[in-house]
Amino acid sequence: MILAAIVVCGMLAAPAAAQQAPYYAPEELDRLVSRVALYPDPLLAQVLAAATFPDEIPEAARWADQHRNVTGDRLADQINYDQLPWDPSVQALLPFPNVLDTMASDMDWTNDLGNAFLSNQTEVMYAVQRMRQRARDYGYLRSGPQMVVSNGPYITIMPARPEYVVVPTYDPVVVYERPRPGFFVGAAIGFRFGVALGVAYRPWGWGYNRIAWNERVVIVNNSPWHRTWINRHEYVHPYTVRRVVVHDRGWIDRHEAMEREREHWRAREEHREAVRHEERREEHREAERREEHREAVRHEERREDHREAERREAERREAERREHERREELHAVQEAHRDNQQVRREERHDDHHAVQEAHRDNVQVKREEHKDEHKNDQQRGKSEDHRNDNHDKDRKRGDGGEGRGR
Repeated sequence: MILAAIVVCGMLAAPAAAQQAPYYAPEELDRLVSRVALYPDPLLAQVLAAATFPDEIPEAARWADQHRNVTGDRLADQINYDQLPWDPSVQALLPFPNVLDTMASDMDWTNDLGNAFLSNQTEVMYAVQRMRQRARDYGYLRSGPQMVVSNGPYITIMPARPEYVVVPTYDPVVVYERPRPGFFVGAAIGFRFGVALGVAYRPWGWGYNRIAWNERVVIVNNSPWHRTWINRHEYVHPYTVRRVVVHDRGWIDRHEAMEREREHWRAREEHREAVRHEERREEHREAERREEHREAVRHEERREDHREAERREAERREAERREHERREELHAVQEAHRDNQQVRREERHDDHHAVQEAHRDNVQVKREEHKDEHKNDQQRGKSEDHRNDNHDKDRKRGDGGEGRGR
């Protein structure tokens, strides 16, 4: 009985746990809405509503791709004629095969976006406004020929032509970050695809869908979208399009098989996430080990650089010492050379002085000799004069005696 009670409690606890609404942090919500936050409000309303039916998206994407060349009223007639079994919110996106292809190519993202919208529409609206604010602040989101962007307290994006809904293409990595210097922000958001939605598409809510940002409510077919996590199995939105009740057991079996496959893939993804988490932990540990090794290598390199610097410093000092000794030797040689030059100059000066002294002595001797010769000449002249005088006297005396004798 105790075991049965435990089993019954477990069975009762499982549905209760399954009914618990998932929680998404604001950063996670920003990531989820980043791909569609810049869509025009009418298209964004349809995408958020359709995301609450993720199981129907892949088949709808295939149907839209098969009818890609059918447009306008012909496409609306074809949708009605095929009596498609999907919710009208999903059928409303059939004119946009590229949007459905984006949602079908990443079912994890589509499922999370729908669950986030079911669990808390208000926080999803806030996330959309945050991402639009970033794109506008960085200059990417602005009015143009295709879209009109408001500047009010809430950023609204509406088609420039109400009946022609464009699908902007952009890279979330680019438009929500500050542009690089020289980057042309006008080329970040492109408009390669648009759909003209006339009166024929009114049954799917087109023309009556918008977002009441002040109330943070999505309006589809002119009615608030009140499908939540709690009433997601019973809620039916008031569309005017005729709903097709599927009694095909095969379709039901495929739907249940899809549910089981999704649970299988979710469990597998959780296992993969656990494995990736363990791999990241191991990579982190390996990175720490590599960092420790690199730090040890850098430490040894710094030590080697320090030793090399010390060696270079010692070599520099030795070179400076040798250069100082060489300069001292050169200075000593120069001093000795200057001393020798000084000695030679003094010797030459002494020799020159001696020569001058000898010359002066010679000159003095010659002068003395010249004086002596001059005196001798004078003496000889006086003697000659005296003799001449005596001779004249004698001659005179001779002449007088001779006369007296005569």
